[in-house]
Amino acid sequence: MYPEHSPNAPAARAAEVHHPTPLAPTVAPYGAPLVPVQPHGVPAVASVVLPDGRVVTGYAVSPAQPEPVTAKPPVSRAAVNVALGGVGFLAVSGGLLLLSTFIAALTALVTQLVILAAVIFGGWIAVQALSTRRDSGGTTVNIGKAVIKRNTFHG
Repeated sequence: MYPEHSPNAPAARAAEVHHPTPLAPTVAPYGAPLVPVQPHGVPAVASVVLPDGRVVTGYAVSPAQPEPVTAKPPVSRAAVNVALGGVGFLAVSGGLLLLSTFIAALTALVTQLVILAAVIFGGWIAVQALSTRRDSGGTTVNIGKAVIKRNTFHG
């Protein structure tokens, strides 16, 4: 409060505590009105002399009691939520893995069926084109003894 180089620095004094003596109750000669009495006694008044000479007087205040500490669970809620989320993710991941495997197998099956159809159709076309039988198609026109097959005269 005071700088070290100040000439007004207070002298060091010990703190003094004054306890006032309560007044003795007096009986009034006349009927005094009733005064409500508090259920507990008068609190102690304390006076403290500060180092600078001031006197502070006040009632002693009992320190505030902290809230009772509740027992913490052995595992926090956040840890439980993370674990449950991980279990759920693993369950979904397994299903997604099976689903992707099923889709891949279905794609392979469709691809094989398309290739098989192309091979069969291509084979049928090849057989038709390379066939040695000439009478297996086309228009045959008999004119007298002349035979025309596919725009070719056969006599």
